[in-house]
Amino acid sequence: MPLYINRLLLFFIFAYGCFYLGYAQNGGLRAYTLEDGLPQSQVHDIVQDDVGYLWLATRGGGICRFDGKEFKVWNEGDDLISNYVNTLKTVGDTLFIGNRKGLSIKTRSDIINYATTPVYKIFNKNHQILLATNSGLLSYDPAQGISKYPISEKIDKSRVTGIAYDGKLYWITTNSGLYKIRSLDGKTKPIRHSAFNFTAVLFKDNKIYAAAYDRGVLEVMTNAKSYGNNWINEPKRVTDLAIHKETELWCATDDQGVYIVDSSNRKIISRIGTKNGLAVSNVQKTITDSQSTIWIATSGGGFYKFFQNNFTHYDQDNGLKGNRVYAVHAIEDQIWASNSENGLVKIDNDHIHRIPQPASLRNTKIKTIDSDNKGNLWLGTEGKGIILKKISYLDNATSLKDTFAIENIIINKKRGLLSNWVRSIQVIEDTIWVASYSRGITRFVYDYKKNKVRNIYKFAKRSGIKDLYIKDLKPDKKGRMWYVTRDGDMGFVKNNKVTHYQDVLKQGASINSLVFKGDKIYLGTEGSGIWWSFLSKKPKFARLLGDKELYSNNIYQMIFDRTDHLWVGTERGVDKIKINLLDQIDDVFHYGVNDGFLGIETCLNAVTKDSSHNLWFGAIYGLTKYKPSIVKKKTIKPKIHFENLEIAYRPLDSINPDKWAKEEKVLQLSPEQTELSFNYITIDLDHPQDIEYRYRLNKTAWSPWTSEQKQNLAGLAFGPHSFTAQSRNYRWEQSDPITFKIFIDSPFYKKLSFQIAVLLLFLAAMTGISFYKIRKVKVKNKVEQERLQMQNHLLSLEQKALRLQMNPHFIFNVLNGIKAMGSNNPVKMNTTINTFATLMRETLYNSRKDDISLDQEINTIKHYIEVEKLMASKNFEYEINLDSDYDPEEVLIPPMLIQPFVENAIRHGILKGVKEGVLKVYFRTTEEHLFCKIVDNGSGIFQSQKAKLKTDHQSMALTVTTERLTSISGKDALKIEEVLAEDGSVTGTRIEFHIPLKTDY
Repeated sequence: MPLYINRLLLFFIFAYGCFYLGYAQNGGLRAYTLEDGLPQSQVHDIVQDDVGYLWLATRGGGICRFDGKEFKVWNEGDDLISNYVNTLKTVGDTLFIGNRKGLSIKTRSDIINYATTPVYKIFNKNHQILLATNSGLLSYDPAQGISKYPISEKIDKSRVTGIAYDGKLYWITTNSGLYKIRSLDGKTKPIRHSAFNFTAVLFKDNKIYAAAYDRGVLEVMTNAKSYGNNWINEPKRVTDLAIHKETELWCATDDQGVYIVDSSNRKIISRIGTKNGLAVSNVQKTITDSQSTIWIATSGGGFYKFFQNNFTHYDQDNGLKGNRVYAVHAIEDQIWASNSENGLVKIDNDHIHRIPQPASLRNTKIKTIDSDNKGNLWLGTEGKGIILKKISYLDNATSLKDTFAIENIIINKKRGLLSNWVRSIQVIEDTIWVASYSRGITRFVYDYKKNKVRNIYKFAKRSGIKDLYIKDLKPDKKGRMWYVTRDGDMGFVKNNKVTHYQDVLKQGASINSLVFKGDKIYLGTEGSGIWWSFLSKKPKFARLLGDKELYSNNIYQMIFDRTDHLWVGTERGVDKIKINLLDQIDDVFHYGVNDGFLGIETCLNAVTKDSSHNLWFGAIYGLTKYKPSIVKKKTIKPKIHFENLEIAYRPLDSINPDKWAKEEKVLQLSPEQTELSFNYITIDLDHPQDIEYRYRLNKTAWSPWTSEQKQNLAGLAFGPHSFTAQSRNYRWEQSDPITFKIFIDSPFYKKLSFQIAVLLLFLAAMTGISFYKIRKVKVKNKVEQERLQMQNHLLSLEQKALRLQMNPHFIFNVLNGIKAMGSNNPVKMNTTINTFATLMRETLYNSRKDDISLDQEINTIKHYIEVEKLMASKNFEYEINLDSDYDPEEVLIPPMLIQPFVENAIRHGILKGVKEGVLKVYFRTTEEHLFCKIVDNGSGIFQSQKAKLKTDHQSMALTVTTERLTSISGKDALKIEEVLAEDGSVTGTRIEFHIPLKTDY
C-alpha cells in the first residue's frame, strides 16, 4: 500500500478512534460490593457510631458493621426481626434498626425486637426516640415499649419522612406536605407550609432544605422576615439531603445519582453518576465521617467512598482499552500510555484517545516508551523489537493536539538489535539506547530521512556486562548511560567502554529502578528497599533509612517531584518520601486504594512527569495522575476504645468497658478471676491496616508497637491493677491513652483481717502453751532446785563434817610436834600452838556459815599454810595474790572451798619434791565470776597420785569439793593440769576454777 494511503487510513482510523473519548474518574470513588463482603448491594442507610464503625442498612441482607477492612453481619439468623432494613440510628452504644417488620434494638450483647408497622426513619429528639411510619409517628420508651405518638390528624395519617428543628420550630416532611410546629407535645396545632410530597428535610445555617419528590428542593430562610421559599428545580426525585464540606448541598436521587449544589447560590456544582463511577443511579444516602470522607449508599450498587484528593484515575470503565498500564511517557502536557496488549492511548485535557494498532502488532505488549526531539514515539515491546511511530501533521496542523497521521516502523533483531524483547529505551537526540531483557544493550543512530539504522554498538558479556538481565536504563548529566540488573549489578557505558560493578549492594537483591538527583544516584530494589550513593568513581551505597519506614521494600518505580520529594511505586500503592539534608527519611506519606490511588500495584518503571509537574503512575488496575495542589484532607487525632473484656476467656457483656474506663470505675473481681483479656480498637476508615497499638500493666514500661488488638493477662496478683492501651495512626499520631481499672479481691486466707485473726489466735495459743511450758519448767526447776539445794546442803554438811574432823593424822602430827618442841624449841612450840588454835577457831566459826568473805578465806588459808609450814620437814615459800576491783571483805565465797586444793599441793606436791617448794595462790574477779588458781612446783599431781597412798579423808575431801564446784559453777568449772617445762618435764601442778561472783551488797 502506498505510504500516503497508509497515512490516510491511519488518519481516518485515528479520527474514528477519537469518538471513543473517555473521562477520568474525578473525586476518587471506591466501590464496596458483594465481593468485598457486603451482604447485599441495596444499601439504604449509613451511620457512624461513637467508636468510628460504619453501620449499613441493607434491603435483604440485614445490617453490617464496617471498620475499613472487613464487614461483620447481623441478620435474621442473629435474631434480627427482618433482613429488610430501612434506617439506622446510633445512641451511645445502642443501635436502633428500623425495618420492614418494626423496630430492632441492638445492644452490646443482645437484639430486642418490637413488631410494628414498617419503620422508615428514626429520630432522636430531646432524648426521645421517634419512629416514622406510613401512619405518623411512634415513640419508644425502654419501660413502656412502642406507643403511638400523635401530632395532628393529618400528620398521623401521613408517611413521615423527616424532622428538623431550627431552634424555634419543628419542620416535619410528609407525603402530604411540609409542616411547621412549635412543639411535638401533641397539643400544638401544626401549620402546613407547602403541599407537596416531601421526602427529606435538613436544617443548616438558618436555612431549611426540604426535598419535594417531583418538584425539587425548597429553601426556606428561617431568620428572615419572610421565608423566601426559593426552589432549586433540579434535581427531582430526591431521597436524601446532606451538607458536606460546609457549603455543599448533596442531593441523593433515585434515578440520577447525586447532585452537588452550592448552598450559597443554589447553583449546581457537579454531579456524581454512572459516568463518574457509580454502578447505579439510585442513591439513598450520603454522610461525612469523622475523617471528612464522604460515603455514598446506593440501591443496587453497594456503597462508595468518595475521595477529595489530588488523584485522578483512568481505567477500562472510563476510556482505557484495558486496566493494565505497562509504560507511560509525557510529551509536554500529553500522556502516552501502553494499555494492556491493546496498543497506546493518548491523554490530553483529561480526555482519553485510543490510538489504533495495526493488525500485525495486535496483542503486543509495549513495555517502554520514549520520544525524540521530533515528537516521534519509540516503543519497546515484548517479542516485536522496537516500534517507531513517526507522527506527521496533516494539512495546516502545527502541534500534536491537531489531527495527525502515524507511520509504524519496526526495528528488530534483523536490523541490528541484540533481542526483540526490549526492557527500556532511552533516546538522546539521534542516538537510541536499547536494553533487552537478557542479551545486553544496543546503541545505534537512526537516520530519519532514509529510515536506516547506523553505527550499531552492542554491549554484552564480551564488553564487560556480567549480568545481561537489564531492569532499567537511564543517562546522567555526564554522558554516561547507567544500567541496573536482576542480580544486583550496575554499571555505565561511556565512549563505548563498559564499567561494571558487581553486587553493589551486597544484598543479592534485584535492582528494579534507578533515578538521579544532583550528584546522587538512587536504586530501587526488590525486597531491600532504596539505596543511594554519590556518583563517585566507585559508588558506595547506603540504605535509605530514617524515623519512618517504607510501606513496602519492593520498589518498582521511582521519580522526584518538583519539590524534591521522592515518589516510589510498590505493590501496595505509592509512597511520597521526604529526604533531609543528611540523606535520611524524614517522613513517608503513603497513598493506597483507600487514599484514592486505585491502581493498587504499580508496574515496573511505568512512571513519568508532565510539563505541569503532574505525576503519572502506571499500575495493574489503570493509570493514576497525581496533581500537586493545596487540597488537604482533615486529619484527626486517633481515638482508642475498649471494645471487649473477657474474664477467664468468657466475654463480660454486662458492662461497657469503654464507658467504664472513661468514668474511671473500678471492676471488682473475685480471687479466682485472675485471667483477663482486653480488646481495644481504633477505627481509621482510610488506613485501617496501619493502626498500631501498645499497652502496659500498672506502671511498667510500654510494650512495643504492634498491630495486635488483644492482650491476654494471666496470673494477676491480688489487689489493684490498671491496664492502659494507646494507638497511633499511619502518620504516627498517638491517641490519648485509655485506662481500665480492676481490683482482684484476695482469698479469705490472704485478707488482712483474717491474717490478723489467725495471728491473734496463734499468739493466744502460743501464749497459753508458753505459760504451760513455763509453769511446767518452773515446777520442774523448782523440784530440781530443791534437789540441788538438798544435794548442795548435804555436800556442805559433809564438807563441814570433814572440816570438823580435820585430818586426824594432821592433828596427831601437830600435837606430837608440839610435844617435841617443848624440850627443844619452846618458842616455836608456842607459835605453833597459837597458829593451830587460830586455825581451829576459824574452822569452827566458818563451818556454821554458807558464805564467808574472801578476806576471811584468805586468812584461813594463810593460817593453814603456816601450820603446815611449821610442821613440814622442809621449808617452802608461798604467796597469795588478789587482782580485783572489789574489796575482799565484800566478795563472798563458800568456806573451806580452797583448803583441800592447797593441802593437796603442799602434801603431795611440794613436800614430795626435792627442790625448795613454792606455793602460789591467785584470786581474780570479773563482773560475773571469781577465779582462783593454785600453782605449786612439786612433782606433779599425776605422778604423785601414782605413788601416794590415799587416805579416806584426802580422797573424800577432794571429791566433795569437786562436786560442790560442779553444783555451784557447772561441769567445766574445775581444771587441773601439770605445768611442763620447755623440755617436756613436769615442773609442778596448776589448779584453776571459777565460781559465780557473789557480794554482800
